[in-house]
Amino acid sequence: MNTLKAGDKAPAFTLNDQNGDAVALADYLNHGQVLVYFYPKAMTPGCIIQAEGLRDSESELKTLNVRVIGISPDPVKKLANFVLKKALNFTLVSDEDHAVADGFGVWGEKKFMGKIYDGIHRQSFLINSDGTVAHVFNKFKTKEHHTQVLDYLNSQR
Repeated sequence: MNTLKAGDKAPAFTLNDQNGDAVALADYLNHGQVLVYFYPKAMTPGCIIQAEGLRDSESELKTLNVRVIGISPDPVKKLANFVLKKALNFTLVSDEDHAVADGFGVWGEKKFMGKIYDGIHRQSFLINSDGTVAHVFNKFKTKEHHTQVLDYLNSQR
C-alpha cells in the first residue's frame, strides 16, 4: 500500500451513491473541504459507530465548511439501507472494484482473527478545495474519529 500523504493530489473519482446517482469528488470540492473517509463494511459495529459520530457532528462540520463522503466496497443497495437505518446525513458511495481505495492507498492485506485477506484500511483524508490532501487521519478509535476530525479542523482556524 502506498497511502496518500498531506500535500499529495487526491485522485479524481466518480462513484454511485446510496441512491444510485453519480457523485464526483470535484463537485464537492467546489464547496470547500471534503472529508473522504474509507470504512470496511456497512452495518458492522465499528462502521456504525464511526458513521454515527460523523452524522451527529454534521452541524459543526457544516460550520467549518466541510462535507463528508464515506467510501466502502459495499453495493449501492447496502449503502441505501445503511443510510436509512442509521439516519445518515452525508453521502456514501460504492467502490465495489476498490479502484478508488487503491488510488488513495487504503486497499491492501489485512489480518483478522487469524485470517489474511484484502480489504479497506480505515482511514480518512481531508481534501482541500484545490484537490490536495490537507491531513490524513489514520490512527483513531472509531468512536473518536469525529472528535479527532473536529479537533484538527478547529486547530486550523
